Amino acid sequence: MCGIVGYVGPKPALEVVVDGLARLEYRGYDSAGVAVLSGGRLETEKRAGKLANLRAALERTPRTADGIGIGHTRWATHGAPTDVNAHPHVDNDTRVAVIHNGIIENFASLRLELEESGCKFSSETDTEVAAHLLSQELRERGDGDLPAAMRAICRRLEGAFTLVALSVDDPDLVVAARRNSPLVVGRGEGENFLASDVAAFIAHTRDAVELGQDQVVELRRDSVVVTDYDGNPAQVREYHVDWDASAAEKGGYDYFMLKEIVEQPRAVADTLLGRVGVDGTLTLDEMRLTPADLRDIEKIVIIACGTSYHAGLIAKYAIEHWCRIPCEVEVASEFRYRDPILDRQTLVIAISQSGESMDTLMAVRYAREQRARVLAICNVNGSTIPREADGVLYTHAGPEVGVAATKTFLTQLVACYLVGLYLAQVRNLKFGDEINAIIEQLANMPDQVERVLATVEPVRELARSLADSETVLFLGRHVGYPVAMEGALKLKELAYMHAEAFAAGELKHGPIALIEDGLPVVVVVPSREGRGVLHDKIVSNIQEIRARGARTIVIAEEGDEAVRPFADQLIEIPAVPTLLQPVVATVPMQVFACELALAKGNDVDQPRNLAKSVTVE
Repeated sequence: MCGIVGYVGPKPALEVVVDGLARLEYRGYDSAGVAVLSGGRLETEKRAGKLANLRAALERTPRTADGIGIGHTRWATHGAPTDVNAHPHVDNDTRVAVIHNGIIENFASLRLELEESGCKFSSETDTEVAAHLLSQELRERGDGDLPAAMRAICRRLEGAFTLVALSVDDPDLVVAARRNSPLVVGRGEGENFLASDVAAFIAHTRDAVELGQDQVVELRRDSVVVTDYDGNPAQVREYHVDWDASAAEKGGYDYFMLKEIVEQPRAVADTLLGRVGVDGTLTLDEMRLTPADLRDIEKIVIIACGTSYHAGLIAKYAIEHWCRIPCEVEVASEFRYRDPILDRQTLVIAISQSGESMDTLMAVRYAREQRARVLAICNVNGSTIPREADGVLYTHAGPEVGVAATKTFLTQLVACYLVGLYLAQVRNLKFGDEINAIIEQLANMPDQVERVLATVEPVRELARSLADSETVLFLGRHVGYPVAMEGALKLKELAYMHAEAFAAGELKHGPIALIEDGLPVVVVVPSREGRGVLHDKIVSNIQEIRARGARTIVIAEEGDEAVRPFADQLIEIPAVPTLLQPVVATVPMQVFACELALAKGNDVDQPRNLAKSVTVE
């Protein structure tokens, strides 16, 4: 989820591009870079870290630029956030520059092919492959047709990407292409803009063109030409942006959290990209543990804090079910203080959104001291926990500005499922067709989350009606119990109200004493198809609390008529495999907590007393 800017026009390109990057820095702040044409030469500048580092470098070496340039603020996926890995990337002759948002799934095989043909690579990124491919295609064509070269290489690329390029051989042209990754054009008077988000150019124009799937755009001062990958004229959607600059950064939403909830289908899809090799086997990002190492594992311990801990609780169900390995889940802040039993046959899975959570980091270091193997699940490439682990699976949620985790939680769930399936694969516990069947189910989850998001308006209305409530209780069973815990945590974080989650089977062992007239109780109902016994038991729980005056808010699968008579409010979610239900069941509770907090007048992006990353113990 990187920030991309392109410009062609009469203004100083560096100024326009860097200003656009400043408006997009929330999309990626690992590194930033620019490429401009100046007197027929291609000049680049790029720096790791925040945009301020790039600005300082540009100030130290002042330069002029023609009215054409591209810029990028990076959220690292392939390769650590370093100067070398920062975009733009250039070909060996420094005649073509490319920036990129997304993931090129087949970059490894393309890189090998290019290296064999004599290309020299300077970075670890998948993006550099595109720069060399584009240069090679231009040489082979011999006509300098950059748009045609871009169309040709896009037909070879697999994955999700936005590519933007300029060339010294066509100094009045910026070319861009998209597949499953956002790209929008800004139309001006004698100037045109490209960006991953309208926020980049809203200070210059509010007339926009949204590109469709598998389209290439040619941007000149006085024209915008859009074709498909075969060169045929393509249909686009033109619209006028009526947001101000601040709202544009948030995609027209009042808060980043609202935007990030809506981004979850894309985040889940991106996290699944590139995980299945050409031979049908699963691959993880940086797995420095061999299959033999993983076959030696006799116990798994998951360590995490907060929302990540809830993802770990759900992972336990999947890993034990698919792999038949004992799996414990520990709060990272308590882990090393209880003298846990670890050895070389223990795999510790550390889940951290930021990769810098001090509690989890210290637990990782303790595990390493005890000779346990460590696998990290993280959303920030190059952060400390992945660097100190024996392997890492990166989620691809992109930057999450809101403090309360939303899309990072769903992508952590997907990553946990992938780890479970990978372990089942290397330990020969599941056949390839069994794993592929589950992968196909996972591949359907973005659409299922989209369906949930399309039907949450009644959830918002319900939340507003409960703004004066003092307490909300949550119940769940099986994987629904950690989902209930996550729902309660979101209310605490955002609405500053008492919320508590219980395993529904424990209701009669004390918590039922809390039930009184009008008390809202959210119940996550297991699948009737997949967990029929537990389903019937939780229906009995609903009847028990309703008989004592509770206001029952029931989250259940579509078509579950058994719960309808006992639900004061029924929130229906798509029927999905039992272990995957948390991906869809969590979304209504995110919306519920967010809307209730807004009804109370709270800032949902920056809740009081909280920080995005807890870097002290």
